[in-house]
Amino acid sequence: MRKQYSANLKAQLVLEVLKEEKALSQIASEHGIHPNQLRRWKTQAIDGLPTVFADEQRATQELKATHERELEELYTEIGRLTTQLAWLKKNLASTLSRDERLALVECPSGSLSLTLQAELLGLNRTSLYYQPVPPSAEEIAIKHRIDEIYTAHPFYGSRRITVELNPKGLPINRKAVQRHMREMCIAGICPGPNLSKRNAAHAIYPYLLRNLNICRPNQVWGIEIV
Repeated sequence: MRKQYSANLKAQLVLEVLKEEKALSQIASEHGIHPNQLRRWKTQAIDGLPTVFADEQRATQELKATHERELEELYTEIGRLTTQLAWLKKNLASTLSRDERLALVECPSGSLSLTLQAELLGLNRTSLYYQPVPPSAEEIAIKHRIDEIYTAHPFYGSRRITVELNPKGLPINRKAVQRHMREMCIAGICPGPNLSKRNAAHAIYPYLLRNLNICRPNQVWGIEIV
């Protein structure tokens, strides 16, 4: 029966022959192999070396092509996500109010930082850290008193209300009263400007007494229609 040799053993023997530390016949004798068989293995190994390097080069080229294809797909995906992100930011800022966008902020968030969330939602990052301060008891008392004065005298402006507040033990200047009135959405009732302007859509009637010489009693009678 013909003896079979593994590929690893063949490669080991060929390497030993190529080292030339021992004679080919000695290596063949030590392993019980005919010298001609060992020479054939050596020839096959030397002839197959270009194929080994060609396969390596082909594998390198295939790997490079695969890498370039994956890189191109990645750039395409990045471009698509960038377009979607720009569209989302634009529509969030235009369709949702600031309070609604603030409600979408997750704090703390393990996946997105507050800076990134503020950028995506079109918000000022510093506003996310602001904690509203409730009005003081003194401010509430002043606003209650302003409301009482305004209810009794709705035609009072900030000047008259300031004068009313100071004698009552509530020292305050006019600018503070104006600010409180703006926050309370109240203003003194008074005639507005340009009330004497003619209504452009109203008909213009002729003046019948123009160029008329009125020289005797009861020549012209007039009446006022209210």
